[in-house]
This record gives sequence, structure tokens and C-alpha cells, in this order.
Amino acid sequence: MNRSSVRFLFLTLFVLLYPFRSPAPFVYRPGEGRSYEPVGGEGKWQMTRAEDQLAVAQAAFDKKAYALALKAARRVVRVWPQADYVPQAQYLVGRCLEAQGNDEKAFAEYQKLLEKYPKLPNYEEVLKRQYEIAGKFLGGKWFRLWGYIPFFPSMERTADMYGKIVKNGPYSDIAPQSQLKIGTAYETEKVFWFKSPDYHSAVKAYELAADRYHDRPTVAAEALYRAANAYNKQARTAEYDQTTAGQAIASYAEFAAIYPTDPRSADSAKNIALLKTEQARGNYQIAKFYEKYKKWKGAMVYYNEVVVEDPNSPYAAQARERINVLKQKVQSTPAPAKTPVPATPPK
Repeated sequence: MNRSSVRFLFLTLFVLLYPFRSPAPFVYRPGEGRSYEPVGGEGKWQMTRAEDQLAVAQAAFDKKAYALALKAARRVVRVWPQADYVPQAQYLVGRCLEAQGNDEKAFAEYQKLLEKYPKLPNYEEVLKRQYEIAGKFLGGKWFRLWGYIPFFPSMERTADMYGKIVKNGPYSDIAPQSQLKIGTAYETEKVFWFKSPDYHSAVKAYELAADRYHDRPTVAAEALYRAANAYNKQARTAEYDQTTAGQAIASYAEFAAIYPTDPRSADSAKNIALLKTEQARGNYQIAKFYEKYKKWKGAMVYYNEVVVEDPNSPYAAQARERINVLKQKVQSTPAPAKTPVPATPPK
């Protein structure tokens, strides 16, 4: 073995066996995740008392060192779960995640805080923070896959956020608007991923708002009018389905009866007239379908519905003409021969 090989062997053994401190700035701890710790500073943020650990978290948060504040606050929650300092630490976890732009996780951490500590002194403030976060997702912010990868917006998950806000504080100042925005989220679903709006769920949300907050006339009126509008939109997308149009008409009529001085009552009357015309059009199309296949009596039934529902519409005039024509056809058509019924059913 030559001298160079021997030197290399000794150098390799020295590197492998000598206890160097390995500079590993990224450290993983269970329950805390990965965090950056510069060489020489590992563990210096960890305290032996919950009060001191919370002080570290608060000081780091005040300096906008959110990564340090987050892991320090999480340690309070994990190591001293029964301590009086846990609510504030849990609050700081949410604040840090929110400051880092991780709104979905922040909302979830706030939810844990409100569920576990319903008598929290700043309960209303946390609730408003949840409301602001939900508003971002209602505006189209993407949810994250596995909590990290921006993946897709979801109005269904947004509606669930507002639902939790309402459940957390059903009679808080923001609960009525949150209930209304559940309906808005379901109506907005079509904007993303070619999904159809869920008008049925939207109507349920609005009707619940009108019922639950009936003692707040402004909210109740808004909810009832939105429910009628949702029915109206659904009626325009449901061809040949006259039931939804009837529900929209009933909702507009109810709104106008309960809130006759509301400026939107006039719009309700216009919408009712348009819906009746739409009903007439739908029934007229059904009648034409029956007439095409020579189902005269069925066609006459639907032409008659056109005349009854909207007698002053252009469809009503045409329907009357078709009724007269079909009456003559029915009268001139011989009755089909009766087929004798066999004594025993054929085998």
C-alpha cells in the first residue's frame, strides 16, 4: 500500500470517528413539525415551565418571528395540556398560521380553541377571525391538498366553514350574515370546476336564516328574498319542471305580503309575472310535445294550463286556438274498437 493510500485511509477514519457537531438547521420534532434552528441555537427556545414557554411564543409573535412563535406555542399545548396558559397558546397557533397565509389550518386551530374553551374572553374576536378567513374562500381562495399544496376552491367546504361559525355563535353579530353566506356559497358553486349551483341547499340556508332571525326584519327580509331568487334561478335551468317556478312564485308572493313597504316588493310582482309567463311557455311546450305524437287529450290538458296560469300571455292566445282545433280532432276521431277479453289469459 503506497503512502497516499495510507494517508487517505487515516483521514477517512478520522472523519467517521471524530464526534463532530453536525450542522442540521432543520429539526423535526413529533407534534411540532420541522423547524429551522441555526447551529448552536438548538433547543434554546424550549422552557421548562408553561408560563415561560408562552412568554417565548408571545415575544416571537410580537417580533413577527412566526415560525418560532408557532413551535413555542404548540409546545405549550402539547407538553402542558391542562395549564391555564393553553388557551392563549392555542390562540397564538391560529394567529401564526394566519400570518403565514395558511388560512385553512388557522381556521381549524381557531375551531379547536372555540370548541374547547367556550368561555374564552376573546371568543367574539376569534369568531370574527374565522369569518374573515371564510370570506377569503368565498372569494375564490384555493383550499390545500394535504394542507400544503394549493389544489382547488370549494364552495361546499366554504359553506361548511360558515356553518361552523353559526354553530359557534348562533346569536352573535356575525351569525346572520354567516347563515346568508352559506346560501351564497351554494349558489356560487358553478363558477368553479363546472359544477352546477346547488340551489336546493341555498334555499334551505336562506329559509333557515329567515326563520332563525325572524326578530331581525332586515335579515329575515333579505333571506326570504334571496330564497325566492334562488328558486327563480333554478326554475330557469329546469326545463319542463313547473314545480320550482311555482315555489318561486309562492316565495315572492310571501315576501310581498310580509314586507309590502320593501322596495323589492315591486320587483317581486314583476318576477311573479315573468315566472307565470315562463310556466305558460313550459306547459305550451309540453302540449306541443303531446300534440306531435297525436295525444290530443293530453295536449289539451296542458294547453288549458297555459290559459289558466297566464291568460293574458301570447302563449294563452295560441293555446286557445290549439284547444279549438284539438276539440274538433277529438270529436272526429272514432273511438278505438274494444278488444274482447278472453275467458282465460293467453299462455
